[in-house]
Amino acid sequence: MAGSSVFTSCIFLSLVIALAISGFNFKGSEAARAFFVFGDSLVDNGNNNYLATTARADAPPYGIDYPTRRPTGRFSNGLNIPDFISQELGSESTLPYLSPELNGERLFVGANFASAGIGVLNDTGVQFVNIIRISRQLEYFQEYQQRVSSLIGDDKTKELVNGALVLITCGGNDFVNNYYLVPNSARSRQFALPDYVTFVISEYKKVLRRLYDLGARRVVVTGTGPLGCVPAELALRGRNGECSEELQQAASLYNPQLVEMIKQLNKEVGSDVFVAANTQLMHNDFVTNPQTYGFITSKVACCGQGPFNGIGLCTVASNLCPYRDEFAFWDAFHPSEKASKLIVQQIMSGTSKYMHPMNLSTILALDSKKY
Repeated sequence: MAGSSVFTSCIFLSLVIALAISGFNFKGSEAARAFFVFGDSLVDNGNNNYLATTARADAPPYGIDYPTRRPTGRFSNGLNIPDFISQELGSESTLPYLSPELNGERLFVGANFASAGIGVLNDTGVQFVNIIRISRQLEYFQEYQQRVSSLIGDDKTKELVNGALVLITCGGNDFVNNYYLVPNSARSRQFALPDYVTFVISEYKKVLRRLYDLGARRVVVTGTGPLGCVPAELALRGRNGECSEELQQAASLYNPQLVEMIKQLNKEVGSDVFVAANTQLMHNDFVTNPQTYGFITSKVACCGQGPFNGIGLCTVASNLCPYRDEFAFWDAFHPSEKASKLIVQQIMSGTSKYMHPMNLSTILALDSKKY
């Protein structure tokens, strides 16, 4: 009888596991879709905490407005763009891929592969030494799928990945931390700016195509912000508080070409897989008319030192504004939590001026009928 009892218990346990797995996979529209994030510091939520690199946000006052009031690795005073998108999906925030907590059922939520300092090009951000370059992020995505497949099988993993939302934010560092990093940089000697933009776009197309080959079927691709108008560039390159003309020219060349490349890529794959988010225009709204959005300034960072609080890192020794929601920029390069929330509102419901070929609300409505 004892052996029979053990046998029955094993069958019962197997059924429970099978039902749990099938329950996850067949919830359909009731379950929040998986969410994957790739890119740089604008969307990194802690991967660099696990790396020996200077590109980190793991010390106060970063995270001062996060629910735990502690730094998380996000380059923000609180939540960042992926966090707000997760909220719109009705899901918890994705964990950094390098987090030891990302295992078991938490894998089904998705993963964040982003790493501060990276660019489209592998030589971007070399000064930060140990960061997860975009090619490595894609390798981790492949590894992630193998891990999930060991839990729910290849077919269900493919279903999860095909039905997921993907966000990728990349490109700004290819200018700030490569082409314009130092006078007469290697890339600026190799390429005139228009040719460099064309080169970066052509390399980015390969990255996006690889994402598609790995199963991504809904990918929001953000452009660069107004690169020359961030507090760091106002301090280092701007004149009399005006945006840096060089970096603004780079952004104005890059972003329209990114949209054209996405249109072409969608034609090639035969579907509107890739969606362009005009984050340059979204940021420009704050820059040109901050008061409309409840900001007192879009020039001065909340945390920093020097002109416009745009010099050096945000540390405990920095100037710190008391009311973070009044500042469009948290530090020398990154939006405040409030600005990130406003950007996601435009990603969700923005017109074709901001989102091409459609906004995220439209995507979610369309896909709810498919998945």
